[in-house]
Amino acid sequence: MVERHLFLVLWSTLVAVAIGLPAGIVAAHRPRVGRPVLAVASIAQTIPSLALLGFLLPLPFIGGVGPRIAIVALILYALLPIVRSTAAGLKSIDPAVIDAGVAMGMTPRQLLWLVELPLALPSIVAGVRIATIVGIGTATIAAAVGAGGLGEYIFRGLSMVDSTVILAGAIPAAALALLADAVLTWTERRLSPAHARASRTGPVALAAAIVLFLAVTVGSASPARDAIVVGSKNFTEQVVLGELLAQTLEHRGLHVTRRLNLGGSFICDRAIRSGDIDTYVEYTGTALAAILKQPIVKDPDTAFAQVRDAYGRAGLSVLPSLGFNNTFAILVRGADADALGLKTIDDLRRVATEWRPGFGYEFAERTDGYAGLASAYGLRFSAPPRVMELNLVYRALSAHQVDVIAGDATSGLIKSLDLAVLQDNRAYFPPYYAVPVVRSAVLLAHPEVRDALAQLAGRISEGDMRALNAAVDVEHRDVAAAVHDFLQRLE
Repeated sequence: MVERHLFLVLWSTLVAVAIGLPAGIVAAHRPRVGRPVLAVASIAQTIPSLALLGFLLPLPFIGGVGPRIAIVALILYALLPIVRSTAAGLKSIDPAVIDAGVAMGMTPRQLLWLVELPLALPSIVAGVRIATIVGIGTATIAAAVGAGGLGEYIFRGLSMVDSTVILAGAIPAAALALLADAVLTWTERRLSPAHARASRTGPVALAAAIVLFLAVTVGSASPARDAIVVGSKNFTEQVVLGELLAQTLEHRGLHVTRRLNLGGSFICDRAIRSGDIDTYVEYTGTALAAILKQPIVKDPDTAFAQVRDAYGRAGLSVLPSLGFNNTFAILVRGADADALGLKTIDDLRRVATEWRPGFGYEFAERTDGYAGLASAYGLRFSAPPRVMELNLVYRALSAHQVDVIAGDATSGLIKSLDLAVLQDNRAYFPPYYAVPVVRSAVLLAHPEVRDALAQLAGRISEGDMRALNAAVDVEHRDVAAAVHDFLQRLE
């Protein structure tokens, strides 16, 4: 995790220096050109990190999931401090020094390399220091698009509401930022005119360290040859299912690369269609309504056939269901259900005008989500829904921050938080059977992938999935360990 985090920050900072240094020189020497350059860098700096990743995701060549998109985003964030500090350092040089160089017959190129840049170097290093520290903090967001790094611990901890796991990512990130600040501050001081004449070893040692680390990180960042890339969405059950596919494939001797916690359905769908991942688990209802934009189908076999055929035309193979149906569950507090006699979603109409709902981001936007549910049942709540990460809505309900939520029928938190499931008496929700989706090209190149995943078909019940989710969310067990134990019981 730490090596991948450093890999992202180091490469993005190096590229940002390669771009920002010339841009800063232009900004200092040609103000008319420099002002637009600084304006563009400033605009990139103001875009929220998650929004920037969303903008970059669909772009050709630089988009898709993985380190590439994260490095591009970090480069954009690093440009402003580097460009601005370079321009400021060059502008701060005493004009008399420049005049002396011209009087000695120096060309503009000689002035730049022998006079201006050495004098501006402390200011330039200060900009690189700021860019590096910002990059270390911002790189934690990269885990949302499968780039890895310490953000994986933070996202996993948020999904589990486990401060220990969050700190496992936050503390090393903070330590790296402090270390980078100390090293680059020392370098900046050593490059000041008073120290530069006395010692030249600091920059040489720093450059050697960078070269050594490049050799390490390039090797560690390279995925295994012919590795099967397994992805998942960004909630507990999906991470568990991604790990389940990964371990099942590894038991057959296949090399696997994990890109879990990618984001919602649309990010995973884009990733597998672009070849950034090779397989993940989707739900038939989600695929039909949210991704394919087709009418909701109530019959499970018909829904599976439609999804299989539509995905097949896109070069994707939908394998038989794992066995469980993770439909949406409309949940209220158990005490409220008992006190108010709430048993069905229809019963919510009696209290909706006084209650506030809370939903995950996808449910709030999907056609088979909140808008359709409210229309089908005639629900009119007192306030717009509070929208948050799906893993947080359960605890928001338990803490009385919201009064009704849409969760997963297989969530392990339902029992532990004493929540009640309201019956979908109008059969609004379609079937959401979990099915592995694999790129057809991968199945052709590795037929053993189909054979390995076939061992899971129909063998995971709603109870099994609920127990796995509870092991992670309630018991705070490691995902890999919980999945390993489950697979051993299946054998």
